[in-house]
Amino acid sequence: MMELDAQTLLSISLRTLEVCLTSLCLALALGVPLGIWLGGRPFPGRRVLLGLVNSGMGAPPVVVGLLVAQLFYRSGPLGHLELWYSVQAMIVAQVLIALPLVVALVVAAVASLDPDWQLQVRTLGIPRIWRTWLLLREIRLGLLAAVIASLGGILSEVGAVMQTGGNLEGETRVLTTSILMYTQMGRFESAYALAAVLLGLMLVLAGLLTWVQYGERR
Repeated sequence: MMELDAQTLLSISLRTLEVCLTSLCLALALGVPLGIWLGGRPFPGRRVLLGLVNSGMGAPPVVVGLLVAQLFYRSGPLGHLELWYSVQAMIVAQVLIALPLVVALVVAAVASLDPDWQLQVRTLGIPRIWRTWLLLREIRLGLLAAVIASLGGILSEVGAVMQTGGNLEGETRVLTTSILMYTQMGRFESAYALAAVLLGLMLVLAGLLTWVQYGERR
């Protein structure tokens, strides 16, 4: 069985960051525009979509992992892509887990703006691209909250990652699945070492985001 040496620990940590940051960027790229759209003016079917988003926030990650695994399974609809037990499949699952969080928090941030905000910036004749930039600045605290919440959910997830990645040595093994593996083996020292690294990553990333938040305020 694989020993937990420095090289192995570094490899697992880098792969964890790769999956985490890629999933986070994709969730933000999809969720922020959707959240801005849903948080704007009412339209038919808006409440239904918001209900689906809120339901998605409570969806068990293991169920998300099961659905993604079935999609990429060899006999599944996307089996021809050969992505089952791959980093790509893990990223898809993580994006689906984080996306409802991003959308819901962005919707809440947009909804908290003055109802006449859009009208005011249009009246000033500001081009659309600058209006979008101003909107993002106005909801930046909500965006930071979305990033931190999604980051925590992605870094701590194990069930969906195990189902879609398989915890393959040197390929899809990340910190959470390694902790689970070493715990099941009774190697608690190795599990605690990995847990310390995972907590350290979360603290560093959350600290950087907090520094950005307060630096922006200053």
